[in-house]
Formats: sequence, structure tokens, C-alpha cells
Amino acid sequence: MTEMLPLLMFGCLFLLIFSGVQVAFALMVSGFVFGLIEFDFNLRPILFQFTQKIDETASNFVLAAVPLFVFMGAVLERSGIAQQLFKAVQLWTGRLPGGLAVGTILMSIIFAASTGVVGATEAVIGLLAIPPMMREGYDKSLISGTICAGGSLGTIIPPSVVVIILGPVANVSIGDLMVGMIVPGTILALLYLAYVVGVAIVMPHKAPRTDPAHLAAIPMSERLAITAKALFPPLLMIVAVLGTIIAGVAAPTEAAAIGALASVLLAAGYRTLSMNMLRDAAWRTLIVTAMIMFVLLGGSMFTVAFGSVGGITQLRSVLGEMDVSPTMMLAIFLGIIFIAGFFLEWISIILIFIPIFMPFVRDAGYDPVWFCMLILLMVQTSYLTPPLAPAIFYLRGIAPPEMTLVDMYKGVVPFIGLQAVCLAIIAGFPGLSTWLPSLLLGF
Repeated sequence: MTEMLPLLMFGCLFLLIFSGVQVAFALMVSGFVFGLIEFDFNLRPILFQFTQKIDETASNFVLAAVPLFVFMGAVLERSGIAQQLFKAVQLWTGRLPGGLAVGTILMSIIFAASTGVVGATEAVIGLLAIPPMMREGYDKSLISGTICAGGSLGTIIPPSVVVIILGPVANVSIGDLMVGMIVPGTILALLYLAYVVGVAIVMPHKAPRTDPAHLAAIPMSERLAITAKALFPPLLMIVAVLGTIIAGVAAPTEAAAIGALASVLLAAGYRTLSMNMLRDAAWRTLIVTAMIMFVLLGGSMFTVAFGSVGGITQLRSVLGEMDVSPTMMLAIFLGIIFIAGFFLEWISIILIFIPIFMPFVRDAGYDPVWFCMLILLMVQTSYLTPPLAPAIFYLRGIAPPEMTLVDMYKGVVPFIGLQAVCLAIIAGFPGLSTWLPSLLLGF
């Protein structure tokens, strides 16, 4: 019976989740019940372990970056800065094949690098991009895929709230992860851009060219002035956040504080700062942060209970009996995360599986930063894979009625394929993830 506890523990967890129980409560209940069973219903040891985890979570300095990054994104979302950015980007992409889709992805990259919060990015980009793309006759599936995929780039483009959680859970430097994300994120964004341009060239009816007459009427000096006003201040904020981390001047939490202050100063500079806007941003920050921290606490409790019932030891034994190669072990881990992405949100995936997988990854001699990049790509895929597909449900909340769920599901399929291509590239060439951290951070 004791040997079955880890398996039963996972069965209990998924039963609770699929029954509609909140993920945080499902993690806590599963951990508490099976911890009690392991310790013969003696409350003292399990309460002691859980109290330690609560104290560790509450006193973790790095996790203070979460509300700061969320606040930064909320301020940018509500200040109108994104609207000016979108107009500036369209000035330069309007004449390209699929120019509106190209501009949407470029805007997603900039906004992802400004916030690190996927939901905020997709909501803002969708509200800005859907009306002009529908007006120009873009294919609804292409619109859906572009916004869902572009909006989820915040997972693999720094600064990322996902990384703030992943770093401590995987026991990997957040600075290393932030820098290591740059190349994989760039590759994925380029694949997205190449795809939408290719579709516009091969199937122009899906992405009709925008009439460039109105663009030609705008003098170059005016374009440069509009771009400088809309683009340079947010770019300076991005450089301030990432630059301080890369240079080693500030820890991620301190850099997040710089970003939060910079976002408020930007809103003031654009004359959109108000008490109502700050109140809305603070309220959103409170809700999102409370959700993340509560699930993080539940995941910590589940992990310590899973270790107590012998889950790690048994998994190590099973892998040893299977006699799988390190490469096959890695493929199994990534496959598990891919399947979990159909049903679980990103934070649950990280908290449930990463503490279990990381000891095996380190024992096999793999670079933990590289493995975390693969995990981030898989987590981003989970945003697009139904039935959960958070990116699709974010879009559904802001899309017009004529854009159906079928359009959205069809639209994300090519982008899931592009994510698989990027995963294969990073898996085949680990140096793409580890070279930049070793160069910039001196490891």
C-alpha cells in the first residue's frame, strides 16, 4: 500500500482539479491528506513541514518581484501607452505583406518585454489589432492565431512572471534565466514573423495588403517623431529593467521595482496618470498576485508531501528499471508537461512537475538553464492547446461574435507547430540558451 501512495496522491490531485476544485486547494488538500497517511495521522510532523514551507514562501525576497512586474503591466495596460505604440509600429509595417499581422507580432514583442504578464498583453493587443485586421479583410483564423501566439510571447521573452516562479522552484538563478530567454524568444518571434509574411505572400486573400496611400502621405520626419515619442520611452524602461539585471547592478526584485516606478513615470509623461488608473492597476495587481502566491503555497505543500511519501525515490527507481537513456528521459519529461498543458495552467505545471524532474535533470548532467528554456517553450505551448488553452479564452472575451471558437482553434495550430520547431532548435543546440548567460553574467 505504501508504494502506491505517490500514484494515489497524483490521482487524488487530478480528481479534485477535474471536479472543479480550485488548483491551490486541490494541491493543499492532496498534500495534507497523504502527509497525514504517511505519518500515521500524526498532525505534528506534517504541520511542522507545512509551516516551514509557508515561512519560506512568505519570506522569499525574489517572489516580491511578482507584484511589481504585475503592477508594471497593469499600469501600461491602463495608461493608453499601448495605443500609441501600436500606431507607431503600423507606420513602418503597413507596406509589408501581412503588414497588420507583422505589426501585431512586433507590438506583442514590445509589450511582452514591458510587462511579462501574458493575459494583459493579449487583451491589449487584441483590442487594438482586431478592428483594423477585420476591416482589411484578414482571415479570422489568421487573426486569432496571430493574437493568441503573439500575446503568449511574454512566457519566453524577459521579463517574465513565469520565470520569477520557475527560478526558485527549479533552484536556478533568475538572472541566468532572464538572459537565457533572449535567444529562444527571438527565434520564436522570428518564426512567427516569417510565417505571417509567408502566408500573406502565398495566400494573399488571407492577409490583404493595406492601402499604403495614407502612409505615403505622412512625411518621414513626422513618422520619426511619432515613433520616437511612442517607442523610445517604453524601450528605455525595458533597458532599465533588463539592463540592471544583466549588468548585475540590481536583483530581479530591485529591477522590477525600477520597472514599476518607470511605468508610473511613463504614464505621467503621457499625461494619462490618474488616481482611478492607479487604483485599477493596484486592484488588478492584488488579485493576480494573491492568485499566484496562493497556488505557489499549495504547490510547495504538495511537493514536500510527495517527497515524504517516497515519490521521488520511487520515480528514480522506475526510471532506473526502465533503463532509459538521458535523452529519452528528457523526452518523457517534456511529453508529460505537454500533455499536462492540455488540462493545467502554467503555474500548476511548474509547481507539480519541476521539483520532481530537476534532480534527475541535474543527475543526468544537463544544464538546468537549458532545461528551463525547454520548459518555458512547453509552458507557452500550453497557452494554445485545447481544451484549457488560456490564450484562446483571453481572446474569446474580447473578440467580436463573428470570430468563433473554431476560427481560434484552427488559427493556433500552425503556431503550435512553430513552437515545436523552436523547441527542436533549442533542444538540438543547447548553446543558444547558455551562451549569452555565460557571456554577460560571467559564468
